[in-house]
Amino acid sequence: MSKEKYLLQEVTDAALEREWLDLPKKIYKGNRNWVCPIDDDIRKIFDPRVNELFADGEAIRWVVRTANGEVVGRIAAFYNKEKAAIEEQMTGGCGFFESIDSQEVADMLFEASRIWLAARGMEAMDGPINFGQRDAWWGLLVEGYEFQPLFENPYNPSYYKELFENYGFKNYFNQNTYIWKIYDDDVNARVHDRAKRLSTVPGYSYRPIDMDHLEEETENFRIVYNKAWSLFSGVKPMTREEAQHMMLKMKPIIDPDIIFFAYFNDEPIGFFIMVPDLNRIIGKYNGKFGLWQKLHLMWDLKVKRATDRIFGVIFGIVPEFHGKGVESGLMCYILENYMRTPRNHYKTIEFAWIGDFNPVMNRMIENYVCATRHKMHTTYRYLFDREKEFHRCPRLGVKRRE
Repeated sequence: MSKEKYLLQEVTDAALEREWLDLPKKIYKGNRNWVCPIDDDIRKIFDPRVNELFADGEAIRWVVRTANGEVVGRIAAFYNKEKAAIEEQMTGGCGFFESIDSQEVADMLFEASRIWLAARGMEAMDGPINFGQRDAWWGLLVEGYEFQPLFENPYNPSYYKELFENYGFKNYFNQNTYIWKIYDDDVNARVHDRAKRLSTVPGYSYRPIDMDHLEEETENFRIVYNKAWSLFSGVKPMTREEAQHMMLKMKPIIDPDIIFFAYFNDEPIGFFIMVPDLNRIIGKYNGKFGLWQKLHLMWDLKVKRATDRIFGVIFGIVPEFHGKGVESGLMCYILENYMRTPRNHYKTIEFAWIGDFNPVMNRMIENYVCATRHKMHTTYRYLFDREKEFHRCPRLGVKRRE
């Protein structure tokens, strides 16, 4: 089909948004691994009243349809000036890409995004990414198509990789996901040894989250996050308001048995935030999340305990305590006080979003936790100046641009 038979159309009203939201249901029809996301979760990303990135940025969405009106592709493009300026060059993003297996359709969507971003001062675009934090809808699945995705983790057909790379996107970094079977896998013996040695040092302690003092616990999380994660290129410190908002969003699904903190002399030095994986439940909602679905979700989570998979959302140890065995002590505490007790009903933990720019964390998950990598997502970057030298994401602790 020639290019003239395709129409690129901006999403400007509710009817077009409905078509934009519904396209994945056509792309993944019959795919048992894909889980339909909640419509309102996606809508909020493009709502300036909800998404604070609009305060210093913009977003746009398009669909591509055939001559007979069938929608066969979609994409969103966006930028935030503050986030763009952190990168080596001013960098916007594109995401929520879906397409039939057609390079022509994909190129129309990528070109529209490039032109729109360039007109607003951007010099590169990352994709497919989220117009928000990196913990959701970030990266293209390139390994592990046979597995169900975690909640708000991208899933896509294998041919998307060629569509991105044929256009000219290059691998900026990979995000690994590891699986650990709670009753079949063990941690490395060195983990137990390091934890035992650390237990002889006064001052170290571990405990689960205290839901009766959630505001204080949220601040403990923020303190560790800003020390441990601000080392990453492109990551800015979290404000108190952002931390509170994140915790309020998580509160309904929190299982206090699977969120843990590490302390030294009662000061927070580490955390391991895990939540029940909602994708085991929400697929049957078909994108809807009204009162009935919310009540059903709470019943499944709290009463039926219908999900057997834990999503390891984020792990962090403040830099001055790296290499002291805190991660080993925290892991052994979790195993001994919950995972290997009769109270636990979960079967697997998945550790997601372990960037290849953080080799220390990858080695820890592989060699100490003894988890198995079973999925990989790639974040691509496209430089608008095709003669400019391409650089992959710098490793942890290295920043090219302040």
